[in-house]
Amino acid sequence: MPYMVSLKNHSGHLCGGFLVSEDFVLTAAHCDLGPMWVVLGIHNLKRLGGKIRYIEKEYKPTQYDNVGTGKDLMLLKLTEKAEMDNSIQTIPLPSSEMNIQENKQCRVAGWGSTSTGGKSVDKLRAVNVSLMKRHECEKKWPNLPLNVICAGGYPTKQGFCQGDSGGPLVCDGIAVGVVSFNNGGNCSYPDVPNVYTDIFKYLPWINSIISP
Repeated sequence: MPYMVSLKNHSGHLCGGFLVSEDFVLTAAHCDLGPMWVVLGIHNLKRLGGKIRYIEKEYKPTQYDNVGTGKDLMLLKLTEKAEMDNSIQTIPLPSSEMNIQENKQCRVAGWGSTSTGGKSVDKLRAVNVSLMKRHECEKKWPNLPLNVICAGGYPTKQGFCQGDSGGPLVCDGIAVGVVSFNNGGNCSYPDVPNVYTDIFKYLPWINSIISP
């Protein structure tokens, strides 16, 4: 998964993200946790290697308020372009609206904890998750914000956890969602589906920044 990046500060790993152009990373808006930098081309955070890039500017949708109200995505402009090789690659974004096929298998990855209250892991992990129709998701999330995708979590034990925020939901090799929120960090026995920001709904905003 050469498109994956780790957002770090002096305390360690904060969030995931993914490279969408040579000099832009897409992540979650709620990952704006103060000064941080980007590590590219790394699988194991404990090992030396990876390319560090600093952040020139952050972009969030103007109406973003908090993680539970939607619009939870952020573009990071890097101070220096990433050099593409086998370990560093971009991932394509959707060119058309996704047709949510219930139970379609997609994938989410990150360095987040593997259980409720756990610590972030050193090695990048990935898990398959099943998509859920919005009307089914709303039965568990009555106040579900607009422009989101539900996948993983309830009724399975597979999904994302704290530290995975900002990573991509990947379907057929395309990044279609950004890890946003679950229920209060309940990862071990999730009682609601995992929620992702729907990238397609924000493509005009993304493209206006990446390719003005």
